Amino acid sequence: MPRPKPGSGGGGGGWLSGWGWDLMLGSIAAFYAVMAPYTKVEESFNVQAMHDILYHTYHIEKYDHLEFPGVVPRTFIGAFVISILSSPAVFVLRLLHVPKFYSLLTVRLTLSCVTLMSLRLLRLQVKKKFGHQAEAFFVILTAIQFHLLFYSSRPLPNIFALALVNLAYSFWFKGSYLCTLQALIVAAVVFRCDMILLLGPIGLALMLSRSVSLLEAVKYCISTALICIGFTMLVDSIMWRRILWPEFQVLWFNSVLNRSSEWGTHSVHWYFTSALPRSMIVAYPLCMVGALLDRRIVPYMLPVFLFVVLYSKLPHKELRFIIASIPMFNVSASLAASRLYNNRKKAGWNLLYILTLGAFLVSLGYSTVTFIASYNNYPGGYALKALHEADSSVKEKMVHIDAFTAMSGVSRFCENEYPWRYSKEEDIPIEEFEKRNFTYLLNEHRSIGGYQCLFAVDGFSRVKFKPQIPPLSLVKEPKVFAHGNMRDPDILSLNWPGCP
Repeated sequence: MPRPKPGSGGGGGGWLSGWGWDLMLGSIAAFYAVMAPYTKVEESFNVQAMHDILYHTYHIEKYDHLEFPGVVPRTFIGAFVISILSSPAVFVLRLLHVPKFYSLLTVRLTLSCVTLMSLRLLRLQVKKKFGHQAEAFFVILTAIQFHLLFYSSRPLPNIFALALVNLAYSFWFKGSYLCTLQALIVAAVVFRCDMILLLGPIGLALMLSRSVSLLEAVKYCISTALICIGFTMLVDSIMWRRILWPEFQVLWFNSVLNRSSEWGTHSVHWYFTSALPRSMIVAYPLCMVGALLDRRIVPYMLPVFLFVVLYSKLPHKELRFIIASIPMFNVSASLAASRLYNNRKKAGWNLLYILTLGAFLVSLGYSTVTFIASYNNYPGGYALKALHEADSSVKEKMVHIDAFTAMSGVSRFCENEYPWRYSKEEDIPIEEFEKRNFTYLLNEHRSIGGYQCLFAVDGFSRVKFKPQIPPLSLVKEPKVFAHGNMRDPDILSLNWPGCP
């Protein structure tokens, strides 16, 4: 009888290495998406765009971005891809008259599948290049980290770019160097212009190692860039109703004008002393050890490290800006963990192995605390859901949603059909609400003239350390307040919990 081929599923190990690892990562990512389904301000453009593509189709005049364009324009291409992939499921949900909230879950889970599929391609190349133990530790380290899987379903331009960067990493390990550069160019031209900072070091490394020639790199890169520029300008000029290349405007805004610093700044070392340690946890020291123990990873680690160094020069910093570096750093960490595992019975190594296992458990605990904090970080979404559940009357209702509520979980996917209507009119003075005919208000003010505070929704405030087990506790405080118009007796007749 012929033997089954490695990885063909001939046994539990083959199935696990084939799809089991993906099922594990996918289950964790799906859990995060279902438990924290709402989106925040950074995700607002793409989530509103996906809603409008699915529900307004070719009626562009109804799209959210024409009323609320944001600081800089973004591309619709990512939103189109995810909307097309999720449209069959959303079509069925609409036929069954299921609330739009479940369409939000659908598009987020679809995006997560795309992201994790790109991570699968990287994982398979890690297995081929470094062995099945490195592959296993790569998956385990990714699983016990919170941010990478939590962000995998978040409709951010960074996550669309992350899928292409993972694809580029897999091409890089495979030896398809021109495809590596092409994937990074698509990511930079269409989704995140800052991927140029990753393309540059990787391209330079490939040319210095003579993996590609300068002539080849220029020919393929320019042709790919021109095609991508033409495509994004065609799609986005139609959607924005003016000729533009979105990522060029983002590049000008962030790098030339340096306007991004208006949203806060951090020290030059913040990525290395705060963002990466918090997101990678035990994998952070292990990735440095991996570069020392296995020199094969150094040519891959160094360009990615330079990407983070270059990005550190920009004053405004967020973890999502460098999230594309984490998969490669995890590969290096997996090599260190694999070496520790192989030498666990040797003197000296056994203690390091035990300490590493303890660090894995600490990482898991930290990720749990971080998830609980994130779960409580969307008070706007929870407030609108509670309002819908509390008032089931068929009388027409107008809800005003302020900027803070909209930025902390509310999107068009959260809105119900008639008799509910919504307004996001901005810059209304607080004393003006009494003269308006809103039925309900959702905002960050505890008291508003002419309205009764019906209930409040708590949100995450900070972590508090206590001399007990567990030593951490999450402090929550009221973030969003629901108010009812005191001139409407039907509202006052309902049983409301009140505000603290």
